[in-house]
Amino acid sequence: MIRTLAIGILSTVILPVMLACEKLPDPVAPDPPQEERKEGQENNGNNNSEGTDNTMPETIKISVSGKTLSVKIEDNDATKALVSALREASITYEAHDYGGFEKVGGLGRRLPSSDSQITTQPGDVILYSGNQLVLFYGSNSWSYTRIGRMQYGTLDQLKDFLQSGRGNITVTLSL
Repeated sequence: MIRTLAIGILSTVILPVMLACEKLPDPVAPDPPQEERKEGQENNGNNNSEGTDNTMPETIKISVSGKTLSVKIEDNDATKALVSALREASITYEAHDYGGFEKVGGLGRRLPSSDSQITTQPGDVILYSGNQLVLFYGSNSWSYTRIGRMQYGTLDQLKDFLQSGRGNITVTLSL
């Protein structure tokens, strides 16, 4: 009798609920083959309808005299605006030595700033005054907005890359 009652409950309550549940997609299923995609749909790693990738990259590139370093960027309004601009085109500007510890130059545009007191370290990339980018090969304390950090080897290699103490350089930022 209990067995019949249990089977009755299973068949009238639990089984219909289980059958009504929607099957969830397999989280590790591969992308469908090219021919199964809708016309015009590309597999470029995003899911938006315009075909552009709006995810924030982890790094941008900085180039000086044919050499390039990666800059691990912060997640803030300044870097979001910078990345947005870099999606349109690379940014090139002139930078000069200042104070024996940095190269600084005007970006030719303003970025949103969220300045706070920072003691910089060699390799830091900093926004100053909302429109100047500072590349540190030394240290300084001031109110800045942190953009990121250059990924470099030794301090001497960083100084050589930035041509510290040797005058103006042309800096190109890109994705």
